[in-house]
Amino acid sequence: MLKDPSQREKGFRLLMKQYGETLYWHIRRIVVGHDDAEDVLQETCIKIFSSIDSFRGDGKLTTWIYSIATREALTQLRKQTHVFQSIDSLGSTLAERLEAETPMDANTTEVLFQKALLTLPTQQRIAFNLRYYDEMSYDEIANITGKNVNTLKANYHFAQDKVKKYIKEHTA
Repeated sequence: MLKDPSQREKGFRLLMKQYGETLYWHIRRIVVGHDDAEDVLQETCIKIFSSIDSFRGDGKLTTWIYSIATREALTQLRKQTHVFQSIDSLGSTLAERLEAETPMDANTTEVLFQKALLTLPTQQRIAFNLRYYDEMSYDEIANITGKNVNTLKANYHFAQDKVKKYIKEHTA
C-alpha cells in the first residue's frame, strides 16, 4: 500500500470522489435522516482511511467499502434503540424522520415507495436497496452483509411483495 502520507491522502480523496455520493445514498436509505447519514458517512470514511492497508484484495474494493458503510449504518440504528428493542422496531421512527425531511413538492409516488421500504425488516430493506438501487449481484450483497445468497434472494422477493402490497393498500 501507499507509504507516503500525501499519496495516501490523495488516493483516499480520489476514492471518496468516486464513491462518496453513492455511499451517502446507501447509508441514507438505511438511517433515513440526512444528519445521521452525514455522520455515518464520516465514520465510514475514517474507517476506510484508517484500515485501507488491511484490504486484502481478495474481493472487490466496492464490496469492502459497502461492508464498512453498512456496518456503520447499522451501528447508528442500534444507537437509536432502547435496551430490549430491535432495530426493526425503528420503522415508524424512521418513517417520521422521512416525513420531516421530505420537501413539500416531493413526488408522492416516491415518498410512498420510501414509506413502503421502511415497513420492511432491516435485513430485507438492505438486501432490497443494494439490489434495486445499487444494482448489485446477490454474490456482492452476500459479501457485504455476510448472508447466504439464497437467504438474500428470499429477502429480496419478500421485500418486493411487501412493497407492492403496501403501495396497493395506500393508493386509491
